[in-house]
Amino acid sequence: MVQYPSGGYDKKALREYVVEMLQGKIKTLSYYLNFTLDATREIKKTSKYDSIREEMQEEIYHLDKQMASLKLMQQNMRRVLSEPTEVVKVGSLVITQNSRFYISISLGEFFFDSLRYYAISPESPMARLMLGKKPGESLVLGKIRQEIREVY
Repeated sequence: MVQYPSGGYDKKALREYVVEMLQGKIKTLSYYLNFTLDATREIKKTSKYDSIREEMQEEIYHLDKQMASLKLMQQNMRRVLSEPTEVVKVGSLVITQNSRFYISISLGEFFFDSLRYYAISPESPMARLMLGKKPGESLVLGKIRQEIREVY
C-alpha cells in the first residue's frame, strides 16, 4: 500500500482491492456452482446414479450457502467507508506492533503492495476489542497483547 509522506495510507485503494478480491471469489464460486448444476442435470438423465446425484445436491447446497455468505459480505462492504478515522470503527485500518487490520469483512489474510493485512469483520473478537480505541491504547486477546500504533 502506498504510504504517504504524512504517514497515512491510501484506504480507498485498499478498499477497492478488498472489493475486487471479493468479486473474484464470487465469480469463481459462481463458475463452480454452474458447473455442478450442469453436471447434476446430466446425471439426472440416468437412474442408476442416485447416490452420486445426492452427493451433488449436497455440494450444491454447500455452494449456495457459500455464495449467500459472499453476497452478504459484498453487501456489508458497501457500508465500509474509506474516510480517515481517529478511533477504530468499521472501515478503519488499524496498525499494531504486529499486524495491519482492516475492519471490514471476514476475508482473512491478504497481501496488498507487498504488505500483509488481515480483513476482519467488526463482529470478530479482535475487532470488538479494538472498536472505539485510539492510537496508544492496548488490547489483549487470549495471551496476545496488541498496541494500537496508528488508525486510518
